[in-house]
Amino acid sequence: MRIVFVRHGEPDYARDCLTETGRRQAAAAAERLAGEGISEIYASPCGRASETAGYTSRRLGLPVTVLDYMHEISWGGEGIPEGGHPWTLGDWMIDREDFDFYGESWREHPYFAENATRRYFDRIAEEFDRFMAERGYRHEGSRFLCRGGKDETIALFSHGGSGGCVLAHLLALPLPYVLSVLPYDFTSIIILNFPVLEGEYVHPRLELFNDCAHIGRNPSGPALQQDPD
Repeated sequence: MRIVFVRHGEPDYARDCLTETGRRQAAAAAERLAGEGISEIYASPCGRASETAGYTSRRLGLPVTVLDYMHEISWGGEGIPEGGHPWTLGDWMIDREDFDFYGESWREHPYFAENATRRYFDRIAEEFDRFMAERGYRHEGSRFLCRGGKDETIALFSHGGSGGCVLAHLLALPLPYVLSVLPYDFTSIIILNFPVLEGEYVHPRLELFNDCAHIGRNPSGPALQQDPD
């Protein structure tokens, strides 16, 4: 099973919709995705993500199923630097504190223990495990037991934050680390491949990451959300 993750196009955050540039990006992404063999389309309920998904939906003649829990994450908490912004905090912890993401728990760090981001991550992780189980992949630790998985490609249109939560969870990587070192741009394409090996444990394979060939890569790097919903 392949999961194609697509971030929304350039947004007007105030109106929760796409800008004119974002609409061109979404149209280009739809053409790029037309050859991926997508059979199902899912999207965040936020306007900017569902509008982006609509271009691929119309191009492929497929409906869009909304996943409410995939709306963009929020953040913040009393006394947390940088307003609790998880992307900035990841950089802060690496650069200023030399935090060992693999030897220490980011969830218990003061920047995240009471940060709204952690609650969003926990909910998305739980819901996405249920989503995977319904498709024949039961999450156990850092691996998946394949029970009824099938050869299919599905697309999920979401956000830098909620999409990052899913990637961190599926790849068993610390969320702040993922947000810091694996950012991705508007309508970029990420593909995870889950082998179909009935009755065996499998691991997701990162087939493609931050593919922006359809729009051209932003020379200044991926744009991160700066305002919570």
